[in-house]
Amino acid sequence: MAALRKTTLVDDDACRIQCVHLDRLREARRAAIPERDLDRLGLIYKAFGDPTRLKILSGLRGGEMCVCDLAAWLGLSQSAVSHQLRRLKDLALVRSRRDGKIVYYALDDDHVADLIRIGLDHVRE
Repeated sequence: MAALRKTTLVDDDACRIQCVHLDRLREARRAAIPERDLDRLGLIYKAFGDPTRLKILSGLRGGEMCVCDLAAWLGLSQSAVSHQLRRLKDLALVRSRRDGKIVYYALDDDHVADLIRIGLDHVRE
């Protein structure tokens, strides 16, 4: 029977000694993002974490689309698309405009397209 050997796991991601770099700590505190902004940013990234919402945002990069267009493109019901658009609108990621009986959706501003582009650049590196 083979002898059992006790092994110690070393966490390579953790410091092996306890030390605090006060200058870096002060800088981090000075540059800290307010909690309110972090909460909102977390909600935006959470919205980007849903594949359906991400597809909607991706589709809107090319310009306005109505719910019918988006539903046909995604292969989803208009109700499902409307639900997702409501979430995106609440987070100011999309905006809408009515033209008679049709409501068109577009990205709220260029920052939303930039977030998608930067994310794609990162995953494609």
